[in-house]
Amino acid sequence: MNLLKALATVSSMTLVSRILGFVRDLIIARIFGAGVATDAFFVAFRIPNLLRRLFAEGAFSQAFVPVLAEYKNNRTEEQTRELIDHVATLLGSALFIVTLVGILAAPLIIYISAPGFAGVPDKFELTIALLRITFPYIFFISLVALAGGILNTYSHFSVPALTPVLLNLSFIGCALWLAPLMDPPVLALAWAVFIGGMLQLAFQIPFLLRLKRMPRLRFGFRDSGAWRVLKLMGPAVFGVSIGQISLLINTIFASLLITGSVSWLYYADRLMEFPAGMLGVALGTVILPSLSRHYTQNSTEEFSRLLDWGLRLTFLLTLPAAVALALLATPLITTLFYYGAFTVEDVWMTREALIAYSVGLLGLILVKVLAPGFYARQNIKTPVKVAILTLAATQLMNLAFIIPLKHAGLALAISLGACLNAGVLYSKLRSQGIYQPLPGWGIFIFKILVALIVMGAGLWLATGNSAEWFVLTATERAIKLGLVVILGGIGYFACLWMLGFRLRDFARQ
Repeated sequence: MNLLKALATVSSMTLVSRILGFVRDLIIARIFGAGVATDAFFVAFRIPNLLRRLFAEGAFSQAFVPVLAEYKNNRTEEQTRELIDHVATLLGSALFIVTLVGILAAPLIIYISAPGFAGVPDKFELTIALLRITFPYIFFISLVALAGGILNTYSHFSVPALTPVLLNLSFIGCALWLAPLMDPPVLALAWAVFIGGMLQLAFQIPFLLRLKRMPRLRFGFRDSGAWRVLKLMGPAVFGVSIGQISLLINTIFASLLITGSVSWLYYADRLMEFPAGMLGVALGTVILPSLSRHYTQNSTEEFSRLLDWGLRLTFLLTLPAAVALALLATPLITTLFYYGAFTVEDVWMTREALIAYSVGLLGLILVKVLAPGFYARQNIKTPVKVAILTLAATQLMNLAFIIPLKHAGLALAISLGACLNAGVLYSKLRSQGIYQPLPGWGIFIFKILVALIVMGAGLWLATGNSAEWFVLTATERAIKLGLVVILGGIGYFACLWMLGFRLRDFARQ
């Protein structure tokens, strides 16, 4: 299996999902703007979305895939099927109970997660209603993550990568056609989450059947493999999902600021998530099964080489994305969101948050490569300790930044926390002898910096005055932004090519 080709496949599928995600957000911004209704929905959706990353795509995937890879490589066919069945049954049962509790305890959850809403009764009640509709999403998406973990372990990367498209299609359909029929209209967005979760689960079932790995209901409370997954999953909640926990705490802080703060952070986060998903999620998806296989085969040198490959790709592709996000903040936001109820003030406030988020993009994606270096070895303690340190540091920075920088300070704290997380994980991998950098890193970074300077100069000159983007039509903004992005990309990669970079240098089996 060519890992670069697999990465390109996952990234391209993720690109489709992200583009539809921007269409989704454009429609939401145009119809609902940034106000009481969107603040309520984004808080309600963030809670099951956080649990999705904690129990499903985050901790669960990092705990389940290494164990499943071990069984696939070293155990019998029947033992592997039993592991899948037992894990699926235990996970589904636990999440069904969590979903019921979440629906019943919705008022308490909102009071804890967004205390500033309690002083506005209508906003508080609306958020509770939205949460009760969206909470079952965690049940559906957890089973989706289980199916995705199975498919990824067997090198079927494209199906799990394409699955999120269905959630975006659900959002678009419900916003356009269901919202006019609902009172209040924002309820349509909550039902979009519910419907999207069901669609994603239904989409993956045929592929599991074809692979003959469709989970069956089978309780196995004494299954050692299933319990290993659960034991790894518990502490991995902190290790993998620290960024999401910080985002939830940021929501608490943002709910105490002026109306619109939650929405500004959301829209900026969506833009930042585009490169994070395109590269970070894709790299993490592709690299974890391979690292797990090298670990079970005692291939320590190949394990280190694979980490080095992932880190080089991260620097090569993430640094230009971070620079572009900062330099193109106004063009991006005006092109995607400056319509209907989304005002000029909303653009400037979202821009401040996006620039702050761009500072930590490299750290955020590095974590997606470095953390699997521990989880593939079924080492949970080290990432958890680092995660707790990062969480504490992030909240101290929140307190320091929120007064002078308002919502942008919360975004900056997330960014600096991600950089701290990546830095400590890297030092631990080095000190424990897990990762040994290959030669040539100094000249590698120097060449990237030269290309970044060329790209940055081109973007700055081509972008022009920020105020001009407000008077252009939607079509003119889209065309100009597309040309600017193409110019920046050509400048960056052409410079790298002249400095000796070749695509074949990053191919890896």
